[in-house]
Amino acid sequence: MIVYNPKDWLSATFKLHKSDTFKKLLPFLILIAIYSWGIAYLELEYLKLNEKSWVKNITIVHNLLGFVISLLLVFRTNSAYDRWWEARKQWGTLTNISRAFSYKLNAILSEEDKVNRSFFRKAIPLFAETLYDFLRSDYTKFMLDENEHPELKSLDSKKHGPNQVSNMIFQKINELYNTGIVSGDQLIILNEEIVSMTKVCGACERIKNTPIPLSYSAFIKKFIIFYTMTLPIGYVFSIGYFVAVAVPFILYVLASLELIGESIEEPFGVDQDDLPIDKIATNIKKHCHEIISA
Repeated sequence: MIVYNPKDWLSATFKLHKSDTFKKLLPFLILIAIYSWGIAYLELEYLKLNEKSWVKNITIVHNLLGFVISLLLVFRTNSAYDRWWEARKQWGTLTNISRAFSYKLNAILSEEDKVNRSFFRKAIPLFAETLYDFLRSDYTKFMLDENEHPELKSLDSKKHGPNQVSNMIFQKINELYNTGIVSGDQLIILNEEIVSMTKVCGACERIKNTPIPLSYSAFIKKFIIFYTMTLPIGYVFSIGYFVAVAVPFILYVLASLELIGESIEEPFGVDQDDLPIDKIATNIKKHCHEIISA
């Protein structure tokens, strides 16, 4: 995710960013400009049509469909942004859970228990790191010291990382309960944090694995293409050859809204509009290390 000043209109207007839709749509804009000019030439110079032709009445259909397409694009953009914002809220929740989990364990474990404190200092942020790798479709990379904590040797980098980490943490807490370090009431409190972490993982998986239905997305694209391709047919009588400029601009506006929706509906990628979950995971690690002193 790119960090920018939302109040800087000059930079936002004239600077072309990597994710700018203009660069992605440029070939289509050139093609539709040539097509629009061709339609204008065909009607005005070759067929010699005038304003009394019935073809001019097609603009009435465009006016009716313009309202429909605006509603579709608004719904499309809102749906995509809801997914993006829901993903951000889930990672904010994971940050809070990790902090709460850390200060509870910091209070429960004695300062002399260096081994267990070191384990949780690394294991709690590891959940966020493995979830980050999992959502980015990478194999999980476990970075803990296996010599210091032998139980970490059972972690498989090709399996579901967050599930393995949460299972490992609960087994460790249950071990502390069996040895009397953690009481029954404390076990219940700590179990709630693990369950909450798992819920965050499930919510992120739901967002990642459930995109906008294909039929809906495909229909909007077809609608935009056919709508803009028919615009020059009727409007050439009112604006002439200027349709070669006006129609590409209309396509740019409509298609950009669709591209923006496509970009933000998958918030766990590596595009500039995606969430900085790698930085959030790094902050979680930093906070856990600060709370649970070694």
